Parts: sequence; C-alpha cells; structure tokens
Amino acid sequence: MQVTETLRDGLKRGYEIKLSAAELEAKVNEKLAEAQPEIQMKGFRKGKVPMALLKKQFGPRILGEAMQESIDGAMNKHFEESGDRPAFQPEVKMTNDDWKEGDDVHVALNYEALPDIPETDLTAIALERMVVKADEAAVDEALGKLADSARDFADRPEGQYAESGDQVVLDFVGKIDGEPFEGGAAEEYPLVLGSNSFIPGFEDQLAGVHVGDVRTVTVSFPEDYQAPNLAGKEATFDCTIKAIKSPVAAQIDDDLAKKFGAEDLASLRSQIAERIEAEFAGAARTVLKRQLLDRLDDLVAFELPPSLVEAEAKQIAHQLWHEEHPEVHGHEHGEVEPSDAHQKLAERRVRLGLFLADLGQKTDVEVSDAEMTRAVMQQARQYPGQERQFFEFVQSNPQMQQQLRAPIFEDKVVDHIFAQAQVAEREVSKDDLQKAVEALEDAVE
Repeated sequence: MQVTETLRDGLKRGYEIKLSAAELEAKVNEKLAEAQPEIQMKGFRKGKVPMALLKKQFGPRILGEAMQESIDGAMNKHFEESGDRPAFQPEVKMTNDDWKEGDDVHVALNYEALPDIPETDLTAIALERMVVKADEAAVDEALGKLADSARDFADRPEGQYAESGDQVVLDFVGKIDGEPFEGGAAEEYPLVLGSNSFIPGFEDQLAGVHVGDVRTVTVSFPEDYQAPNLAGKEATFDCTIKAIKSPVAAQIDDDLAKKFGAEDLASLRSQIAERIEAEFAGAARTVLKRQLLDRLDDLVAFELPPSLVEAEAKQIAHQLWHEEHPEVHGHEHGEVEPSDAHQKLAERRVRLGLFLADLGQKTDVEVSDAEMTRAVMQQARQYPGQERQFFEFVQSNPQMQQQLRAPIFEDKVVDHIFAQAQVAEREVSKDDLQKAVEALEDAVE
C-alpha cells in the first residue's frame, strides 16, 4: 500500500492511495481461506472445497470487499498517523476507470482538515453578570396574578346583563344544517366571556344576555379545526342562559397560600421571590453567554475550513430568506446567495463552534443519558398524544439525537469557561436586564 501526498493548500489535503494487484490478491486469498472451513458445495465435504473453485465462485464478490476494506484501512491508518480530522466526509474516488482484475488500484483521497485550535487563557477573560433581585412590587404583582387565577364567581344581582370577564352558565345544543352533531351539546356549562375558549365569535354573541334569555349563536368552525367533519362548516348553537356570575378575586392571605401548596403567605412570597429571581438569572445567563462569545470572537483566531463556512453561510441566508418570506413554506424557490454579512456571521459561528467543541473534548465534557432523556422529554411535550412516537423517532435518528445533544454540550462547555473566567456580579434593575436582552436581538449571534 502506497500513500502519496498530492495537495497541501491551507486546510485542503489530497492523497493518492495505490493498492498493488499483489496486495489485493493476497487479501482475497486471506478472506477465502478464512471462509473455506465453513463452505460446503455439491460434490465436496464441508471445508474441503478447493481454493481454485472458491475463487471462481466467490472471487468477484470477495474482490470488491477486499478492495473496500483495504482502502478504508489505508484511510484510517492515514488519519491515525497524520492526526488529521476531516471537516466533512472525505471524497474518495477511483482514478483508473479502466481498471480490470490484475491491475493495481489507484484511489484519490481529498478532504479539508479541521484546524489545530490554539490554547486560550480562559482565566484572563473578564465578564460581568447582571443580577436582579425580586423587589416587593414584583412579588405583589405575581401574587395578584395568582389571586386572579384562583378567583371565584358570584351571582350578579337579578336583572344585570353579562359582560366580558363574567361567567355565563348555559345549556347549548349545536347544529349543522339543522341537525345536532356529536359533542355539540352541554348543560350548565360555565363559560367565561373573553376567555376565547370557544369557537371564535361565540363568546362575543353572548355579551349582554340576561338570566333566562334564549339566544341562537351562529359561528363557523376554523378550517384547521381538530375535528375534520366540522372544519370550515357553519354551525348554530341554541343557548339558554341559566346564570350570570361576576368574578370575585381571591383574598391574598394564608388561605390563598395553602391553595398553592405553601404553609402560609410569607412562605408563598418567599417561593415567588425565588422563582422570579430564577427567571431573571436565566435571562442574565443569556446576556452573559453572548458577552462571552463576543470576547472569544475577539480572542480566538485560526484558519477555517472553507467548506464549513460556505455551508453555514448558505444555511444562514436560506433561514433569513424564509423569515422574510413567511408565506413560502416549501423550498421550491430560487437559490439564495449569501451576502457578505452572512459570510461574516458564518465565519463567527464556525470559529466559535470549533473552539467550543475542541475545548469540550479536551476537558472531557460529556452529555449524560439523563440529560438526553430530559431533553427528549421536553421536546416530546410539543407533540401531545404522540410522545411515544417521538421517542421512537429520536432513538432511530442519529441526526435528531445530535440536534438535541449539541446545545446541551455547548452550555456545559460555556459553564466550564464561566468557572475559569473572572466573572464579576453587578446588581441592576429589571428594566436594565430587559434592555440588555432586547439588545441581543439586534446584535450578531
């Protein structure tokens, strides 16, 4: 086996692999000898079939296997000895197209190597983490929302009409073309006007009703309604109003706290404060991570594989094009050419992606099975009723597994850098944090 370098230009590599006919024949004979003891043919006992007959019968297939194994072995040995890691699947092509049995095999191997990532002094990176405390006003606001969610309803005085926010208790019968349909009737159903829990337009037509009123509501089911037999169809609902109730906010006291699992109001306030500060901490981490990536973008420099940058630039251009043309759902459109801005953003993403991947490998960062399971479960919640099918899809789809694993891996590497870097904390207001988060939307990712 002979490997000769034919190209070394930046990260581009080219090699010619020459496999002699003698080596190939020896490989074929070796594979036939391994298989011979288990082969049985008519007229011969098991393991006694002559080698010449075996070669005639199985030689062409074994030859192809031997050729592939030899080339794969040469490639693996080359990458092991050279230390190169291809950025993409290497291009392997047989160059002597007129090859016939008995000839040497000539193969061209071309690829772009991943660059060597320089060491970076992470302890020299200075960052600032924004810290927001949950003030009394924020806790009071959250408590008010809890009280509102736990509100009760009391009967309106006789003669008053229903308005938005009231609970209307009604009997109704739904009909299509004058005929009742399955699932379209209920008795003493409590409907809060303005909750938008019914078909669009239904609640609006009940505004102003009194107890005892009988009203016919006419609506059209949405085209994408979950029941295909009702989607897009016009329906009438004969409604009888049984009661009208106005909302009564729950008292903010120990009893309210107990409804939400706390011992008393003070304990509930403490829990709310912790939850609010956890939300603030999550937003602050997003700002801190962008700050870190900006620092790394300035600090880290190395040659980038052109193919990776080109692929990333095309993906960015394509994604942004679809964001600008939301009416186009498919990909049957003209090619989207990346701009200079797309190219610059692609270079940043590839550079930082390679750096974080290399650092994670060097520091033995791993995504555990438990972390992957949590990620899959979180994603599966987006498909209610189809969780099992989603789990099976992920298990059989390595690409999807990688999509779920990649952000977890990146966050763990980022946390490793945070632990090494100089991170100072600065207490700020909620508004300051909000402005910082909004600024991220306009900044380069």
